[in-house]
Amino acid sequence: MVGNGSVMNEWKMRELMCEIGRRIYQKGFAAANDGNISYRLGEDRVLCTPTRTSKGYMKPDDLCIVDLDGKQISGKKKRSSEVLLHLTIMKSRADVKSVVHCHPPHATAFAVAREPIPKCVLPEIEVFLGEVAISPYETPGGQKFADTVLPYVKDTETILLANHGTVTYGTDLEDAYFKTEIIDAYCRILLLAKQLGRVNYYDDAKAAELIKLKPGLGIPDPRLTLGLENCDLCGNSLFREGYGQPGPEPKVFIHPKLLENGQATSTGVACQVPSHAPAPAARAAAPSTNGHSAGTDVDALVKAITDKVMSALSGAAS
Repeated sequence: MVGNGSVMNEWKMRELMCEIGRRIYQKGFAAANDGNISYRLGEDRVLCTPTRTSKGYMKPDDLCIVDLDGKQISGKKKRSSEVLLHLTIMKSRADVKSVVHCHPPHATAFAVAREPIPKCVLPEIEVFLGEVAISPYETPGGQKFADTVLPYVKDTETILLANHGTVTYGTDLEDAYFKTEIIDAYCRILLLAKQLGRVNYYDDAKAAELIKLKPGLGIPDPRLTLGLENCDLCGNSLFREGYGQPGPEPKVFIHPKLLENGQATSTGVACQVPSHAPAPAARAAAPSTNGHSAGTDVDALVKAITDKVMSALSGAAS
């Protein structure tokens, strides 16, 4: 009976993975055969999507099972080479049961522009996502690509893959997938707000209130663990320096604090980030009249890009 129950549970998980694949495809998060999904069935068994198969049309018996080193255990189709990214995350985080990688267009636009995700704009982002990292670019498919997320994987569950897409992970399939929905919706809102003329930010005190709610919701946050909840939460970032490597600097969504001289904080307390985490970023260049660095008309550029994205999405919907 135990064995039969285990088989039934695995089959239900296969059905749910196919359902998540359909959502990803219908949302426009994965064109053609893009993207991949995984779920940890046991200590050394991971269910994953196969290569060269549309996520919108998968069947439960199309899926593969691999071990944590990527060796295929079962499946009539070959596993995706990018499953190494999923396995690297799972080996780094025992609490992670599922990983979703795809190319949601608005979030991927930020990954292509290498524009850091701004904080202190939407409360839901602070609570359900927290800090979002951008990993450096590497050719997809190999272990070197998978290792690009290692500096960030323990301090976030949402990572933009530079010039590629997103990877989100969590306690189950829907948890991992919902983070993808949330980050893409947020990036779309940011682009639309920028078209209206400006993005308003709430302050550090309100940000601290939000992250202090997270333990009661069962959502961990490394800033609480590191004692940073009363620091510069809006203008600083754990990831801006890429854990020892110069990381992406904001060019479009620049928090007002980064336009000031020196280490300005609303609480008067600068973040003292531990040695394993990045130092605060260098301050941005002198602003132009529209609040951005002098030079390119960033507002016009963002509007043009957003118009193209929205036009493409409208065409896909019709």
